Amino acid sequence: MATSISPGATGNPPDPGQHAGTRAGTSGARYPADSLAKLVSGLALILAPLGLLVANTSYAWATRDGGSDDTGANALALAGQHPGLLRLSLTAALIGSLLLVPALLGAMRLTGGRAAWLSLTGGSLMIAGYVCYLGVAALSAPVLAMAGADGPAGLFARVIDDTQGDASTMWMFVLFVAGNLIGTFLLGLALLRSHAVAAWAAIAVMAWPVLHITGLAAGTEWFEVAGAALQAAGLAAAGVAVLRRQGGWATAPQAGLAAEPG
Repeated sequence: MATSISPGATGNPPDPGQHAGTRAGTSGARYPADSLAKLVSGLALILAPLGLLVANTSYAWATRDGGSDDTGANALALAGQHPGLLRLSLTAALIGSLLLVPALLGAMRLTGGRAAWLSLTGGSLMIAGYVCYLGVAALSAPVLAMAGADGPAGLFARVIDDTQGDASTMWMFVLFVAGNLIGTFLLGLALLRSHAVAAWAAIAVMAWPVLHITGLAAGTEWFEVAGAALQAAGLAAAGVAVLRRQGGWATAPQAGLAAEPG
């Protein structure tokens, strides 16, 4: 007497797409957006660190004769001597930092199955830090404008010092340093522990904060250039791993998280 037919009652297997198609368990082949997410994240992992490498190299070349931007007066002098290099450094840093957001989301997906907490902590710190760096780096634009303008250099220098020392924005510098150094090291450790990439690639990512600190202590930017080059190579390897990943992009990390939460 019943008129309703339960799934599979006709002898045909139930269509998994009726229910699973609306969940994260759907394979990447079913939704083009899943393949697009892999493509964007993979390419961003390759391109973003190249932007940071260009930024570091341009700044290192601009300061090859000993210039710096540690004070407002020094920053104005350096911008007046090498406006083209500093503008290139600024543009590359902004583009690289912006691309790091999808890049790091992809890296966190790639490593999350076997190094969930390391991946989440390191990736989140890096994303927060480099979002802040968009604001930090953008402060160089007014410096370049002041260096090319006719005006009181002493006043300009005080404005720069006051801006960079403003307590209302100092937290951006602190968060950037945390993401740039601690976050990068933790993400590299996650890549190493998860075996998502070759060991050399993970170690190359971890080399960035070590060489950055070494460069600050030695007073030369070329250690940072070497660290940025190694980081670019390591993250490029992660990008290739993302692009080559088979199956559903949204489901594989979740399965790994359930199997091995740490």
